[in-house]
Amino acid sequence: MQEIELKFLVPESRLKGLMRQTHVKSSQVTQLAAHYYDTPDQQLAQAGIGLRIRKEGDTWVQTIKAGGDGIAARLEHNAVLDNKQVQAMLDNNELMPDLAIYEDTPIAAALANFKLKKLAKNLTRLYVTDVERTTRLLTESNEDETDNCIEMAYDQGEIIHGTDDSLRRAIQEIEFELVSGDLDFLFTTAKTWCKRYKLCLSTVTKAENGGLLINGQKHSPAVNANLSQLQIDKDSSASAFIRAVVHNCLLQILPNSSAIVAGSIDDDHILQLRIGIDRLRTALKAFTDFSDEINPEWLPILKQTATLLSDYYQFAYINTQIEPELQACGAPAVDWTTDIESIKITPINTLQANDFQITLLELIAFTMSDSSIEPQTDQLARDKLTKVLSKQYKKCLKTNKKADEISNEVSDEVSVAELVSDDIEVNTDIADNDQPEIELLDQLRDLRYISEFSTPLLSKKKAKKKTKRWLKRLIKAQKSLEQLNDDNQYQQFYELKSKTDTNALYGAGWFAAILTDDQSHIDARLAKFADSSTFW
Repeated sequence: MQEIELKFLVPESRLKGLMRQTHVKSSQVTQLAAHYYDTPDQQLAQAGIGLRIRKEGDTWVQTIKAGGDGIAARLEHNAVLDNKQVQAMLDNNELMPDLAIYEDTPIAAALANFKLKKLAKNLTRLYVTDVERTTRLLTESNEDETDNCIEMAYDQGEIIHGTDDSLRRAIQEIEFELVSGDLDFLFTTAKTWCKRYKLCLSTVTKAENGGLLINGQKHSPAVNANLSQLQIDKDSSASAFIRAVVHNCLLQILPNSSAIVAGSIDDDHILQLRIGIDRLRTALKAFTDFSDEINPEWLPILKQTATLLSDYYQFAYINTQIEPELQACGAPAVDWTTDIESIKITPINTLQANDFQITLLELIAFTMSDSSIEPQTDQLARDKLTKVLSKQYKKCLKTNKKADEISNEVSDEVSVAELVSDDIEVNTDIADNDQPEIELLDQLRDLRYISEFSTPLLSKKKAKKKTKRWLKRLIKAQKSLEQLNDDNQYQQFYELKSKTDTNALYGAGWFAAILTDDQSHIDARLAKFADSSTFW
């Protein structure tokens, strides 16, 4: 069967209030002791599979979970075990799962790449969980006299290393699982609780937390965009296409967001989250008429979130990446700690904001909604994509021409870098009419994302090399302008910092020297891009 659930982390400040709502007369408290299994090199975890044997009250249940049809959906198979047999295995420290029970079940496909007999021999208990689960049912009657029903489960406990019980990891999370009824009821209920208790979505399973524990890691690595996970076919409708694109963006956004709300301050998590949001914003703008269900309020919230992440990331990247590089070249040390600490809104504050969490919930609901009931279901996505691409491509060419004209008007002493004003932020979306390079950078980035989303539908087999070459030239042009913009920003940061710390003069001079050499390189890449014939 397929379970549909939403999981959230609970902030300490709202825990008491939430506990009052979970511990009501109708709620039930169950002690859950679970043993999790995998191969020593965690082959199941790498395949997105979790395997456990858990005591639920007086019953032992073997459960396997694997990827489902949606972000909030997972395949799940439960098998009740014989208590006497389990106890006998426990007494001999030989408790192991039985993989034979998955033959001829819907979960068998998830195990198709494994030789089950070999897998069974290599399984070992990696960790156990000791959790107190408090559950209550939330119901609502429908007009057709059926009930919408959700099980709310609050879990509090810990994960314990399978061979060293001194290694532990706390668990404190709440889940909402749809038992019966409409999917809308699940998301409506989750949004209500999210607003009331400032809950934060998390995609990190107990199995993933256990894997992190045994590997000595606090958080999973940052997740990059993965276009191979974009599930669309040649005959996708416009409404189905935009849902698949949003889903693909969320596959990058949610894991990185989950890591940050759990406490990560890793630069890569922040960067990949911001890139995921940028990709999503591009999709929502470019394909806005592909669906009537796109909420116009999503874009300003996503833009604000991306801007706040960028504000923090700039200083964090300078501190952790640029400073070590400059010091390796002989630069005196510059302390950016106070600059970072002075930022009032940190990434975790940004993501804990109710409006962002509610937006994520609405986006997940959008991807799981039925695209076939929309008017756009009769329109093929590929018939609309050519127009979108052509419009964006023409904008890029026009802006590129404008940039060339302005560049030719200025004196030879003035570099393109100096055309970028001091008040333009890295990766900003605000394009001034007198700043065509910044405008072009934004347009090229949008064109890249639109092209990557569209390629599966528009690229013909015979023209794959042409498509690949065009995208390569586009990405090189975009990255060269992006690097120019970033270097200009770093130069400005060091220049400003030098007013209070003369050690920063080295960095200011370093980036000023780099900027003087950028123009011919950028011109060449833009020219190659402009001369390339399109793939659509």
